Amino acid sequence: MSSNLNFLIVPLMCPGHLIPMIDMAKLISQQSVAVTIVITPRNVERYGSVLNRAISSGLPIRILQLKFPASEYGLPDGCESIDDLPSFNLSKNFFDASYTLQKQLEDVFNELKPRPSCIISDKHVMWTSDVAKKFQIPWVVFDGMSCFTQLATHNLCVSKIHEKLTDFEPFDLPGLHDKITMTKSQLPGLFNPGNGDRGKELKKVREKIRETELGAYGTIINSFEELETNYINEFKRIKQGRVWCIGPFSQLNKNDLDKAQRGSKDLNNEHDYLIKWLDSQRENSVIYVCLGSLARLTPPQFIELALGLEASKIPFILVVKGGNKKEEIEKWLAEDRFESRVKGRGVLVRGWAPQVVILSHRAVGAFLTHCGWNSTIEGVSAGVAMITWPQFADQFFNQRLVVQVVGSGVEVGAKKVLHLEDEDAANEIQVKREDVCNCIKKVMKEGNEIRERSKYMKKMAEKAIEDGGSSHVNLRLFIEDIMLHTNKCLAA
Repeated sequence: MSSNLNFLIVPLMCPGHLIPMIDMAKLISQQSVAVTIVITPRNVERYGSVLNRAISSGLPIRILQLKFPASEYGLPDGCESIDDLPSFNLSKNFFDASYTLQKQLEDVFNELKPRPSCIISDKHVMWTSDVAKKFQIPWVVFDGMSCFTQLATHNLCVSKIHEKLTDFEPFDLPGLHDKITMTKSQLPGLFNPGNGDRGKELKKVREKIRETELGAYGTIINSFEELETNYINEFKRIKQGRVWCIGPFSQLNKNDLDKAQRGSKDLNNEHDYLIKWLDSQRENSVIYVCLGSLARLTPPQFIELALGLEASKIPFILVVKGGNKKEEIEKWLAEDRFESRVKGRGVLVRGWAPQVVILSHRAVGAFLTHCGWNSTIEGVSAGVAMITWPQFADQFFNQRLVVQVVGSGVEVGAKKVLHLEDEDAANEIQVKREDVCNCIKKVMKEGNEIRERSKYMKKMAEKAIEDGGSSHVNLRLFIEDIMLHTNKCLAA
């Protein structure tokens, strides 16, 4: 569209935030707009294959590497992503280290050609707001959440209804098109910060993020209008129209290698085995189980999940995440001989799973998910039924959208948020093996209506990003808005 535009993209260094922003960089650059993405050396190693392939194809993407001072802030060498943290209690160290990127960026800002026309920043990287003000360009927020979540958050901030309630007292979320009932214990940390000094400290940080976010020029959403029409329209009204839904980003990856390497450049024999195993399964017969890059089930809760999968007799792929409890989980797997018992019917994946590849395979019929927004919209785009097991942040909101608004999933029965920083909740079990088994059977054997709804939403997702589709039109409107703003500033 224009060779004099340059969109500066600044992600939070965390898979669930970096991956969609890399996809976004590719999406924008396909409109002949230069994109500069800010990233650190360790993350270049991790995501560089996808970026360099895009650059080699002729897309105008540039990588701006900034040094991440991990060891200077008490972090292990090479710890440049939140999922690399040995403990979430080091989160403050990580964010303090991230703030050093501001001066580095400001020092090279005027050397960037063309001069950046706007900053598109993850909302958690608050210092980018100051950079945008200093260089007098629009600061656009990428939140990585749905408009349903954005609207629910806005309405709770205004009404403060949650402040009068006990943790497990049901209430209807105010001001929504659908009747959605939740409890305070299921709300994100902004409204439900947890106990103790740590909870109070994080609440202040979240309030600061919220306050900063309200000053944004506009908001980009990884969603599409057909998925949450009423919520997008209302959120646009609140934001004076400067909301652009340009997703789903995962649909952008048509190349099998791009799909496989979205979260890691390393593909090993385990990946090859996984695909061959999927090829051998019947269509829509497999359930894929992954609770995200950060969610870390306690060992007792992992055991309930694993035994529920086994009892279902349904073929499955289970991604094993344990964090600092990984050794306990591996010890149980070995002593219980779980993998031997499910051999041929179940596959366990350690480390990074090529999620988009798996979800798009003909053999996968359902997705047991933590309802992070990336996973949620990837599941919607793949047209698979979902079993929802939210853990924290916006995930209970996403569950309600999938189950009650879209109608493409069922709840496994999680009752409350498990705060990432609360690593002492070592023996908590919210979901029993019977709950897991029953939900799987319900979706895989009886869920015809859910599967039909899922297939319909897949078609809508595909249409949205095609030429003339809702997301394609919104992307062009966003670029035109920044172009108009840039030309006005040049003329002034």
